[in-house]
Amino acid sequence: MQSTAASTLPATPRVRITVPAPDLHAAFAQVPDPRRQQGTRYPLAAVLSLAVAAILANHRSLLAIAEWGTAQSAAIKHALGFPKAHTPHVSTLQRLFRRLDPTAVEAALTAYFDPAVPGEVRDRGSQGVAVDGKAHRGRLPHEATRTHPIHAVSAMCHDVGVVLAQIGVDHALHQAELTVVPALLQQIDWEGRVLTGDALYCQRTLCAQVVEAGGDYLVLVDGNQPTLKADIQQVFAPPPEPQPGHGLIQMEETRARRVSKGHGRLEVREIRVSSELADYLDWPYVAQVFELTRTWTRKGVTKQQVKYGITSLPEAVASAERVLALKREHWGIENRLNYVKDVTLGEDQSNLHCGAGPQIMAALRNTAISLVRRAGYQAIAARLRHYSQRPEDAVTLLGLSIP
Repeated sequence: MQSTAASTLPATPRVRITVPAPDLHAAFAQVPDPRRQQGTRYPLAAVLSLAVAAILANHRSLLAIAEWGTAQSAAIKHALGFPKAHTPHVSTLQRLFRRLDPTAVEAALTAYFDPAVPGEVRDRGSQGVAVDGKAHRGRLPHEATRTHPIHAVSAMCHDVGVVLAQIGVDHALHQAELTVVPALLQQIDWEGRVLTGDALYCQRTLCAQVVEAGGDYLVLVDGNQPTLKADIQQVFAPPPEPQPGHGLIQMEETRARRVSKGHGRLEVREIRVSSELADYLDWPYVAQVFELTRTWTRKGVTKQQVKYGITSLPEAVASAERVLALKREHWGIENRLNYVKDVTLGEDQSNLHCGAGPQIMAALRNTAISLVRRAGYQAIAARLRHYSQRPEDAVTLLGLSIP
């Protein structure tokens, strides 16, 4: 058995990245306005820019956004796109957001955060993109009959923490995550990128779609693919006793190990990766399979969890260390996006429930978080407190200049 030396790897460093950004106001200007042109007092791009700036200043509801806009100076209002220094009332925001097309808003944001750069070629497997769904239940008490929570699927870049795309799940149309994910994947430039996901996304069509678009995949395998999981388990199972006159049969594999400490917990992650099944498995573009063992100790109690997965990345591109890093970084979408939206921005407690309003606000929360991450700040709550006291900094973060 070939094995790399097991080592204790340091945590992946977070690089402070400053990306020259186009004007967010100009990106919002591409969104179709559902209102009649006659009598429209507030430009759509200005209203959406106002909402993002207010969220950055820690104003989380539509009422708070409207009040924040009213309280700003004329210079800030002009910078946001209100030439007469008048900002909309909360009822105007409610009516407008209810009628907006979420797909158009999300497409404009995708083009803003992930613009096509002529001549740019990413190395294969160089950037991970985590895909995961999230629901918030704030509207349920307002429904006359039992229904479903607001649900959306987001794609977040591992290294920068920017949301590249988001798409809503309309349960009224009998949609589910897997129903809308193909459309989400179409919005992303997959060249040099790796889709990371949990076992839900271990689907033939999704894996093939990503690879044929120029990317790769790394997903877990669980009970939804029992035959595939059994084949992987067999590779990493202890070898049987050799028959008389025969040698011990061993599978070629590489290994990596990472130890982390924090919050009173010691955690050890060990991965075994093999390409032995590449020509055997009936799965699109599979190159390697892996077994991930996670052992953690807290307050003297030790627990262990074993997961299996597949990837289209060959060993020459992704070593065991790289596979382990991609798998670990995938969970950033939980603690760097979903947790921040619920705890810091109060998304799960939002009672906005009319029309497209909840999905529009979810996209604007993604925008605020992505702007802060792209500027290189990791402590979102602390940064929002800063912007609440320095609203001009929030406006500048949108790429706007204050006269």
